Amino acid sequence: MPNQTFAPHECLEVHELVGFKAVCVEKAQTYLQQVTNTQLKTLIQQDIRTAQQHIQQLQQVFS
Repeated sequence: MPNQTFAPHECLEVHELVGFKAVCVEKAQTYLQQVTNTQLKTLIQQDIRTAQQHIQQLQQVFS
């Protein structure tokens, strides 16, 4: 998004969203170590990957 400026509240909201998603990833990674069910483990791994992709996409908006 070339030459796009964001209002301060927009930057703050995205920053908070990235922080929230990062905490969710950390929690999911912790839970993943305790899970023994293979289907549940696969779902959690997919969720972690998706959340990490979302974090990267949000960070790219501001780079």
